[in-house]
Amino acid sequence: MKTQVVIIGAGPSGLLLGQLLHNAGIQTLILERQTPDYVLGRIRAGILESGTVGLLREAGVAKRMDAEGLVHHGVEFLFNGKRIPVPLSELTGGKSVMVYGQTEVTRDLMEARQSSGAPAIYGVSDVRIDDIKSDSPTVTFTKGGETCRVTCDFVAGCDGFHGVSRQTIPREILREYESVWPFGWLGMLADTPPVNSELIYAHHERGFVLCSQRSLTRSRYYLQVPLTEKVEQWSDERFWQELKRRLPEDLSQKLVTGHSLEKSIAPLRSYVVEPMQYGRLFLVGDAAHIVPPTGAKGLNLAASDVNYLWRILCQYYQHGRADLLDRYSQLALNRVWKGERFSWFMTHLLHDFQDKSEFDKKMQEADRQYYLGSRAGLTTIAENYVGLPYEAVESL
Repeated sequence: MKTQVVIIGAGPSGLLLGQLLHNAGIQTLILERQTPDYVLGRIRAGILESGTVGLLREAGVAKRMDAEGLVHHGVEFLFNGKRIPVPLSELTGGKSVMVYGQTEVTRDLMEARQSSGAPAIYGVSDVRIDDIKSDSPTVTFTKGGETCRVTCDFVAGCDGFHGVSRQTIPREILREYESVWPFGWLGMLADTPPVNSELIYAHHERGFVLCSQRSLTRSRYYLQVPLTEKVEQWSDERFWQELKRRLPEDLSQKLVTGHSLEKSIAPLRSYVVEPMQYGRLFLVGDAAHIVPPTGAKGLNLAASDVNYLWRILCQYYQHGRADLLDRYSQLALNRVWKGERFSWFMTHLLHDFQDKSEFDKKMQEADRQYYLGSRAGLTTIAENYVGLPYEAVESL
């Protein structure tokens, strides 16, 4: 087999990259270890930056998102029972975010891939990348007991933190940066109307709370919990009771409870690897970086990587710009580190830490007073929340 770009991983980043490249006339093959149903069963983020929304529209997969997604022009913070609105659009020249679940993004991209006739092979195993420093890398994999070999021009590693792509890069080449947070988030998805029209990021002495949503009838709530907690210890009743304790009375009285569709505990970590490319292998999304969900940057940083890689490959195939290939890692990392910084900042702002010194606690309180008490501080939050602009590849 031969193609131009092999994409390993059929999550939203791999599918989005594949769709954009396909629309540009570039041949792709997508390989995925899991089944389509398994991929669609993963519950993930639902806040899309304006840049991510634009990419989905460019890919031609935005019809359902535009019809069903919820545009949000603001968010709210809650400290000491006081609600602090952040008017995103007002502070950013009209930008907003879109609430549209990652599962739905993936579904739209899967359907587009299938309709296009471009190949995607699910249920593969034993994926191996070879000759990545040559002009003709190869990818081998097993499907149905048969070993297959694909020759290509480039490989895009969209296969997540535990995938084979990053592991293909020699250890002496990679530099890893990591911070593990001392708590987790217990999340619940329920078919209940959201407690508030805008998302609420709430600080409380019992622990952080996020009141999020997937639609006008489906809510997503998160509670900060110790890493020692087990999801089996949290009945629906216990979750709702704890959520009400952490919300002010006006919100807790409005809270509609119901049966959970899904509950899980996610540990929080910050992780970046440099470089994000080696030879003709490019890392995309979770294969290269992880963020705590506090800043809503996980899927959006993956889309940012896709934006740069897609445009660089288009310049290579359509205009012979081989010089841009070596720019991918730095372009992507410039934005990745800003996203990591914002997620780090939001996590520090909204959570209490038992091991902080008294000085650090005072600094944390000063940050809260400044960023949430001044227009300049709120503007900084708003600009990062809606998404920083992409650098123009074509002008490089």
